[in-house]
Amino acid sequence: MPRRRKRRKSGIRPFLVRGAKFAAVAALAMSIGLLSLVLTFRFVDPPASMVMAVKYLAGAHIRYDWVPLERMSPELVKTVVMSEDANFCRHSGVDWGEVKAAIRRAQKRGGEPRGASTIPMQTARNLFLWQRKSYVRKAIEIPLAYAMTALWPRRRMIEVYLNIAEWAPGVFGAQAAAKHHFARAAAKINARQAAQMAAALPNPHVRNAGRPGPKTLRLARYIEKRVQKESTPLACIYRKK
Repeated sequence: MPRRRKRRKSGIRPFLVRGAKFAAVAALAMSIGLLSLVLTFRFVDPPASMVMAVKYLAGAHIRYDWVPLERMSPELVKTVVMSEDANFCRHSGVDWGEVKAAIRRAQKRGGEPRGASTIPMQTARNLFLWQRKSYVRKAIEIPLAYAMTALWPRRRMIEVYLNIAEWAPGVFGAQAAAKHHFARAAAKINARQAAQMAAALPNPHVRNAGRPGPKTLRLARYIEKRVQKESTPLACIYRKK
């Protein structure tokens, strides 16, 4: 009696299984690659960021001038931390209290939650990821922020952040920004200039730190007064070795 040939499995299930396996392997490889880069950039200054690479490939002129933190004005460091992430020395990468506050503000005003990205989250996004908002990006960004906070000293985190942040179209890093906006080194930035740079930082394509419009100037004055009145814990950055 002839043997019956085994029927090949048909349908979409085998494709889904293979797709799931491929996705799992790809996710593992990406995680290992990102973790390796995080460990590398703990000690090695990044030659560029993902944001710079994308802009360069699109034909933009890039200005990028890395300087160590000790060659940046403490006024600039203090002002940016106060403006962007006042709990920088306290949280572990994500400030969930600020996330909840941002959600409450969004519910009252309508629209999406804003203003909850910490400096580690912004550093992870600028250095490794893409800029367009999506749940996929956020799902990668949050674990990256936790990993970077666990593996990097806070001093290194703020140093990388200030060096790869975009401060004007195509102008990356505090040193290039200080020269571009004020014709001086980042070490020479004063309190007013630091406030104007911090005010422009969230949207450097619209806000000009060197020649601020009325709204940017009002925001800069508010930031400057806030820095003068409130004390931001910076021991995690300037802790003596």
